[in-house]
Amino acid sequence: MTSTATPSDIISAIKAVVADAPRPVHLHEPYFAGNEAAYVTSCIDDGWVSSVGAFVDRFERDLASYCGAKYAAVMVNGTCAIHAALETLGIGEGDEVLIPSLTFVATANAVVHAGATPHFVEAETTSLGMDPVALQNYLHRIAAKENGKAVNKLTGRTIAALMPVHIFGHPCQVAALQHIAQEWNLHFLEDATEALGSTVGGSRVGSTHTAMFSFNGNKIITTGGGGAVTTNDEQFYRRLKHRTTTAKQPHAWAFGHDEVAFNYRMPNLNAALGCAQLEQLPRLLLAKRALAARYRAAFENIAGAHILPEPSGTTSNYWLVTLMTHGLDLESLLQQLHDEKLLCRPIWQPLHTLPMYAHHPRSDLAVTEQLARSIINLPSSVRLGLPYV
Repeated sequence: MTSTATPSDIISAIKAVVADAPRPVHLHEPYFAGNEAAYVTSCIDDGWVSSVGAFVDRFERDLASYCGAKYAAVMVNGTCAIHAALETLGIGEGDEVLIPSLTFVATANAVVHAGATPHFVEAETTSLGMDPVALQNYLHRIAAKENGKAVNKLTGRTIAALMPVHIFGHPCQVAALQHIAQEWNLHFLEDATEALGSTVGGSRVGSTHTAMFSFNGNKIITTGGGGAVTTNDEQFYRRLKHRTTTAKQPHAWAFGHDEVAFNYRMPNLNAALGCAQLEQLPRLLLAKRALAARYRAAFENIAGAHILPEPSGTTSNYWLVTLMTHGLDLESLLQQLHDEKLLCRPIWQPLHTLPMYAHHPRSDLAVTEQLARSIINLPSSVRLGLPYV
């Protein structure tokens, strides 16, 4: 084992895994090898290409069944799915939503779109998700229970919801976080936009709690652009569907709408693509796990660099394989990787350091900031793992 990982060590390990894959080796790419063309062509042939069509209903049924949830509502993207879920719960002006700072900006943006305030909390190193111990200690310092609500004593606003994120497909500590939400009477939603197919205790993410997914072009399955909410709450589901389909009242021809709402409907063309992609998901998950295993073996004897494993009691979809480094200049390393046409990337800039969120409420985020200096994502396309399944 080398004493210290060098950029050369890391480049050689990645090359050993991606082998003769065409350069550049992208971070992630969509993979189409099933009924995608046939289903999309049938939409074109039938003329049902927009927000009405059989594939929309089918994708919702298939997705709910796959996740183990009672209901799924598909939408135009994951940001809209998060926004719609928050708004449907009545979360808005005067409310704060607890979210990680170590996540994609869409998590915070959706909170703001709903009229609420993102409140950033600390990460932990096992899953990169929210740290429940740090969160509980923090809430006992800054929050109080008043009339059945959690109130931020520093801002006077209601802390209305807790929304953890499953980072890179690794499930966070859901049970502990849900317990905190129950203690403080917070709505509990899972930002599962990166975690389709991941499991916690044998149950798929999205089966137990309301969860939001993304089907962007870089996700494990894609609809081009798309998102969804899964839930077991029938009343919430019906309200969500109504408000994301322009609040149109059912009628054969009349256009009656009973409130100001959103047009977040997924087009039939996109849903057709999703149906075909979902059919292949079990094989894609095997490929992703095989790729992660090969990376893990490649870095096994390199000190100061290792592949982040899935947390105990979970299975990860390994959406993006994550390399944890120590003592390296990431900017220099990433430049060398890109020079080799290995298109790795850093983790997102912590949201509390972005100009529009710099003055939002936050806990101590020392671990978040340290992680941001330590992480890069490796090329993780499904096709890189398929030869090994």
